[in-house]
Amino acid sequence: MSNTERTSSPNRLINETSPYLLQHAYNPVDWYPWGEEAFARAKAEDKPILLSVGYAACHWCHVMEHESFEDEATAALMNQYFVNVKVDREERPDVDSIYMTAVQALTGSGGWPMTVFLTPDGEPFFAGTYFPPDDRWQMPSFQRVLRSVAEAYATRRDDLLARGRELVERMREASRMQMPGGTLTPAVLDSAFVGLQQAFDPEYGGFGRAPKFPQPMTLEFLLRYAVRTGRGMEMLEKTLRAMAEGGMYDQIGGGFHRYSVDAQWLVPHFEKMLYDNALLVRVYLETFQATGNVFYRRIAEETLAYMLREMQHPDGGFFSTQDADSLPAPDATHKHEGAFFVWTPAEIREALGADATVFAALYGVTERGNFEGKNILHVRRSPAEVARVMGMPVERVEAIAERGRRVLFEVRQRRPKPELDDKVLTAWNGMAIRAFALGAVVLDCEEYRTAAVRCAEFILRALRRADGELLRSWRRGVANPTPAFLEDYALLADGLLALYEATFEPRWLLEARALADALLERFWDDSIGGFYDTGAHHEQMVIRPRDTGDNATPSGSSAAADVLLRLALIFDEPRYRERAMNVLRAMVPFMERYPTGFGRYLAAAEFALSQPREIALIGNPDAADTRALAAVVLKPFLPHRVIVLASPGEESPRIPSPLLVGRGPIAGKATAYVCQQYACQLPVTEPADLEAQLRS
Repeated sequence: MSNTERTSSPNRLINETSPYLLQHAYNPVDWYPWGEEAFARAKAEDKPILLSVGYAACHWCHVMEHESFEDEATAALMNQYFVNVKVDREERPDVDSIYMTAVQALTGSGGWPMTVFLTPDGEPFFAGTYFPPDDRWQMPSFQRVLRSVAEAYATRRDDLLARGRELVERMREASRMQMPGGTLTPAVLDSAFVGLQQAFDPEYGGFGRAPKFPQPMTLEFLLRYAVRTGRGMEMLEKTLRAMAEGGMYDQIGGGFHRYSVDAQWLVPHFEKMLYDNALLVRVYLETFQATGNVFYRRIAEETLAYMLREMQHPDGGFFSTQDADSLPAPDATHKHEGAFFVWTPAEIREALGADATVFAALYGVTERGNFEGKNILHVRRSPAEVARVMGMPVERVEAIAERGRRVLFEVRQRRPKPELDDKVLTAWNGMAIRAFALGAVVLDCEEYRTAAVRCAEFILRALRRADGELLRSWRRGVANPTPAFLEDYALLADGLLALYEATFEPRWLLEARALADALLERFWDDSIGGFYDTGAHHEQMVIRPRDTGDNATPSGSSAAADVLLRLALIFDEPRYRERAMNVLRAMVPFMERYPTGFGRYLAAAEFALSQPREIALIGNPDAADTRALAAVVLKPFLPHRVIVLASPGEESPRIPSPLLVGRGPIAGKATAYVCQQYACQLPVTEPADLEAQLRS
């Protein structure tokens, strides 16, 4: 039975923009969105708040909705005893961060759906994640939890309130605390590398045990460390190949699923996130730059193709997520996890005919299956191994694989597709801009360059107010009024800096600088020597959130430090470097001890401890000689450098960088100046000479 059949009239969520909230708009639960109205009612009626936080692509969020929020009896209990608030964690990362900290403090673990009971003042006193509809798995039923919490609030309120106040005070003290800090030296990076060695899985790649997450920021650092020291490249490459050959990668349509439930990257949680794919494109492209191995190029190209095909709004922005669940057939009524992506041998035979046996050998297709009786495609054997066993040329096997993927893609397109969370988030689009801008440069692809430009134009047009303040999210023509967070400013600035390198259009660099100035003004706090996640004039919460560690995405603080270091060199702005170094020094003990949680910090620290090159180009950006010089800088993996360009005819450079002051072309040719700390070598006009200077 559908939601619309269960209740004829929608609740308040029908007026929201988030697809996740709209999924609950026809629940019999009297949901409120996060806001003053809910808290005012809780105070007026003296009821606790039931806060439920999730996101559209979350499988267990859908399960709990179907089992509990669509159930009339459960909804009646919720409506009788609580004021119920539903939050999309992707729209409101501040709410998610605050109360996930509380869940972890109260239970020792966390996850989504997140279920937190609050006082009318927003203080948490009881929490959990998923609760089943019946007592099972050593977990109480959700109805049992509801009755127990309601009874406790009625009979032991003073104890609960005291518990909530004590927890909030501990959280508040932690958010205001200055980090212990330390001296940033190469030894810090060595300690982090040793930690990664100890956590590395030598059999399957990746770090730690199941479930396994891709951890792209950790891989960013590992690549930089390996190129500098010669240690760790085998760890990086084993991980990248294992992920891309496993079931966590969509072998038919490209793109990565969220994570693997097992150690060998075989069975994924099937949702696809924009941020995972944008971040992993960067890692695969940079590894291609560093190694020249075309395997990494192919994975990046397939993933970018997936993003363009499935995730791009017609106006240029990129959607957020693709669901894990879908209908197994057009006439089915119940969605299954992974239904869109899995295959039976009969389906393979029907689609591929005589080629099915070879294809099945390549991609591990069996009658038994590897997921609920069906098959998640993964690279089980190499084409060379299958060719040897089958007694045919390897080229023939490769052709069968290529044709098979193409045919199965067309077959799969006729299946019911997973739902799409089509909201556009500023921070995640910043990561997408960087991915496409880097792809444009490394692969010399105009389609990628156009995608990056269109995305940047869209975000700055649709998600920026007239007063210059960024907003967090947009959907179907409506920008949500929630102000942007630190990560939005920092990751958009990072994307625009990459876009400048892909276009040499001054606008993008100047926009990145303006965002850097804005994030320092809005989010920096001298009393903690660092950044808060919310701006000084943001809605007042029980605490001001400050999420310092990198999670599935870079933290706002690490992204800000990274981009500030590079802008500091371009504009000779000591304030940028000072703030960035304060952030990195504060995180030294954490980088050393917990490297997988601080990957972007470590990558930024590699830059901070290097002797970066500053390259000034003088030339027409569209001229062949300018492009040839730029390619020498941009195509190889040279992470510790910045580059700016001025056209010869500019009376004063449009970019106010000291690197461009007094620079001119030599003999009318495009000219490059390679500098360190603004002291430059002799100008050169030939690509070979520029390459020699960069190697020296």
